[in-house]
Amino acid sequence: MLFILHILIPSIYKAIIVFIKYKTGSIKYREELEMKYKNIIFDFGNVIGKFKGDYILGKFASTPEDYNILADAIFKNWVALDAGTIDYDQNAEDTIAELPDRLKDTARDFFENWFQYVDPLPETWEFIKELKTRGVPIYLLSNASTRFAERAPEDYPILKEFDGIVFSAPLKMAKPGHDIYYHLFNKYDLLPSECFFIDDTVENVIASKELGMESILFTGDIEAVKRAIEF
Repeated sequence: MLFILHILIPSIYKAIIVFIKYKTGSIKYREELEMKYKNIIFDFGNVIGKFKGDYILGKFASTPEDYNILADAIFKNWVALDAGTIDYDQNAEDTIAELPDRLKDTARDFFENWFQYVDPLPETWEFIKELKTRGVPIYLLSNASTRFAERAPEDYPILKEFDGIVFSAPLKMAKPGHDIYYHLFNKYDLLPSECFFIDDTVENVIASKELGMESILFTGDIEAVKRAIEF
């Protein structure tokens, strides 16, 4: 009996301590409270910040006619900007040159300031803080232009919580291409099977699963993410 108690008491004590730390929010190490995955990987647009092109451009265009002209000019190269296959500043100047004189300043303002209308998604920010409280490593894998990659760490303080950040354009890679996923894995020494990916685009989710990384198509439901990772 004494031998059995000698074995059980330390385990019971540790379980009690972990429970108390969990209830008081003071757990700092994921080893104390295991989740299904070791690393959580986030997309940015519509996961951390709300990116809606029509909403953002609407902040700059004063009439429906202006909106349509600007949209056709500005968004036609957006995918290439995210992939880094064209230069951000050069594209801005080329786009402005194509527009009527009355819209040139509007377009210039857009290219310089559209970032401020990518509004934070509060529930995701809170979830990120919860993950960090538990000591869970988190990473960012996002398609974004070079200008956004430069601005985001300053404009979105939540990114300071991340253990690693990968933006597409500076690498001249983009999701759903497999190479940018491999870059993330290799740069931060991650095993795909130990990672869980959150993205709002079907093709990106499919690509992650092809590489052995479980994922979820994010629709704004943080509780669904928590269930998936057994948080």
